[in-house]
Amino acid sequence: MAQLKSEQVEAFYRRLQERDPEPKGELEHGNIYQLLVSVVLSAQATDAGVNKATRPLFATVKTPQQMLDLGEAGLIRYIKTIGLYRGKAKNVIALSKILIEKHGGPVPHDRAALEAMPGVGRKTANVVLNIAFGEPTIAVDTHVFRVANRTGLAPGKTPLEVEQKLLKRTPARYLRHAHHWLILHGRYVCKARVPACPTCVVADICGFKGKTAPV
Repeated sequence: MAQLKSEQVEAFYRRLQERDPEPKGELEHGNIYQLLVSVVLSAQATDAGVNKATRPLFATVKTPQQMLDLGEAGLIRYIKTIGLYRGKAKNVIALSKILIEKHGGPVPHDRAALEAMPGVGRKTANVVLNIAFGEPTIAVDTHVFRVANRTGLAPGKTPLEVEQKLLKRTPARYLRHAHHWLILHGRYVCKARVPACPTCVVADICGFKGKTAPV
């Protein structure tokens, strides 16, 4: 896959911005702690599925201490519809304990501290740093990885390679929202099986050779 030229990258993001000037993440949360929990729970699960489970959970659990008071068994009762729920429950309880014991409760604005928590990898840390703290990070999930490679925006063999290329190639003015634009574009337009090329705002820029035709 040939890489898009710099002027094409600029046009790519400009059109995504024009379509959705203020993109938002789809995981529901009321504070940074709930965001962290939601992102941990969302691994290999849909945002819709996570939201369905966390709505009743977050109605009562808003802090790490409240999560510890609920306990692992209590948490499982809320999230058992989510894939890998037993392991995720252990991680959420463990990270809640770490937040209290090492950070006094609040979620730290620090990548190393975030990635040191159970269930929190680079992608999760990037999401929290971007949404909660406004950092220009790009979390490369399956959608972003697909869009970056399929379109020629930032081809790479690994999520880290794609992330590094996106950070280098994305104009600074678009970095704050690039993460969300790419995820939403991959989720609703540049879909895995049948991309909606006829309605895509960047179809003429995209380098994908297997574009779908109008129905």
